[in-house]
Amino acid sequence: MASPVPSAGRIVPLVNEPNDVESHDEMTPEQKRRDQLLSAPGAVESDAAPRIEVSRHDGLTRIDIAPSAEVRPGNPYEPVAEDG
Repeated sequence: MASPVPSAGRIVPLVNEPNDVESHDEMTPEQKRRDQLLSAPGAVESDAAPRIEVSRHDGLTRIDIAPSAEVRPGNPYEPVAEDG
Protein backbone atom coordinates (compact mmCIF):
# COMPACT_ATOMS: atom_id res chain seq x y z
CA MET A 1 0.00 0.00 0.00
CA ALA A 2 1.42 3.39 -0.99
CA SER A 3 1.96 6.07 1.63
CA PRO A 4 -0.24 9.20 1.19
CA VAL A 5 2.78 11.40 2.04
CA PRO A 6 5.54 11.58 -0.60
CA SER A 7 8.92 10.35 0.52
CA ALA A 8 11.70 12.87 0.98
CA GLY A 9 13.40 11.59 -2.15
CA ARG A 10 10.39 12.55 -4.30
CA ILE A 11 9.85 16.13 -3.06
CA VAL A 12 10.77 18.62 -5.77
CA PRO A 13 11.49 22.23 -4.85
CA LEU A 14 9.11 24.74 -6.44
CA VAL A 15 11.85 27.35 -6.88
CA ASN A 16 14.78 26.51 -9.12
CA GLU A 17 17.17 29.23 -8.01
CA PRO A 18 17.72 30.18 -4.35
CA ASN A 19 17.90 33.85 -5.37
CA ASP A 20 14.36 33.71 -6.81
CA VAL A 21 12.79 33.98 -3.34
CA GLU A 22 13.60 36.72 -0.87
CA SER A 23 14.34 35.39 2.62
CA HIS A 24 11.97 36.50 5.38
CA ASP A 25 15.03 37.87 7.22
CA GLU A 26 15.94 40.07 4.23
CA MET A 27 12.50 41.70 4.04
CA THR A 28 11.78 45.16 5.44
CA PRO A 29 9.13 45.46 8.17
CA GLU A 30 6.73 46.92 5.58
CA GLN A 31 7.33 43.95 3.25
CA LYS A 32 6.79 41.48 6.10
CA ARG A 33 3.53 43.20 7.09
CA ARG A 34 2.25 43.17 3.49
CA ASP A 35 3.30 39.54 3.03
CA GLN A 36 1.49 38.48 6.20
CA LEU A 37 -1.70 40.42 5.42
CA LEU A 38 -1.94 39.06 1.87
CA SER A 39 -1.20 35.43 2.81
CA ALA A 40 -4.71 34.74 4.14
CA PRO A 41 -7.15 32.94 1.85
CA GLY A 42 -9.27 35.46 -0.03
CA ALA A 43 -6.99 38.38 0.84
CA VAL A 44 -7.04 41.34 -1.54
CA GLU A 45 -4.57 44.17 -2.09
CA SER A 46 -6.63 46.63 -0.03
CA ASP A 47 -6.10 44.39 3.03
CA ALA A 48 -2.47 45.52 3.08
CA ALA A 49 -3.28 49.24 2.86
CA PRO A 50 -1.78 51.33 5.69
CA ARG A 51 -4.19 51.92 8.57
CA ILE A 52 -2.12 54.35 10.62
CA GLU A 53 -0.01 57.45 10.03
CA VAL A 54 3.10 57.98 12.16
CA SER A 55 4.72 61.41 12.52
CA ARG A 56 7.61 62.55 14.68
CA HIS A 57 7.96 66.14 15.95
CA ASP A 58 10.37 67.51 18.55
CA GLY A 59 11.26 64.03 19.81
CA LEU A 60 7.62 62.97 20.16
CA THR A 61 5.89 60.28 18.10
CA ARG A 62 2.25 60.71 17.09
CA ILE A 63 0.18 57.81 15.74
CA ASP A 64 -3.11 58.63 14.00
CA ILE A 65 -5.68 56.43 12.32
CA ALA A 66 -5.38 56.93 8.56
CA PRO A 67 -8.39 58.69 7.00
CA SER A 68 -8.55 55.87 4.43
CA ALA A 69 -8.73 53.10 7.07
CA GLU A 70 -11.90 51.05 6.60
CA VAL A 71 -11.80 49.71 10.15
CA ARG A 72 -11.45 52.16 13.03
CA PRO A 73 -11.18 51.63 16.80
CA GLY A 74 -13.97 52.75 19.06
CA ASN A 75 -17.71 52.37 19.42
CA PRO A 76 -19.23 51.64 16.00
CA TYR A 77 -22.54 53.22 17.04
CA GLU A 78 -21.09 56.66 17.87
CA PRO A 79 -20.59 59.21 15.08
CA VAL A 80 -16.98 59.88 14.08
CA ALA A 81 -15.71 63.23 15.35
CA GLU A 82 -14.27 65.43 12.62
CA ASP A 83 -10.71 66.72 13.20
CA GLY A 84 -10.19 70.36 12.75
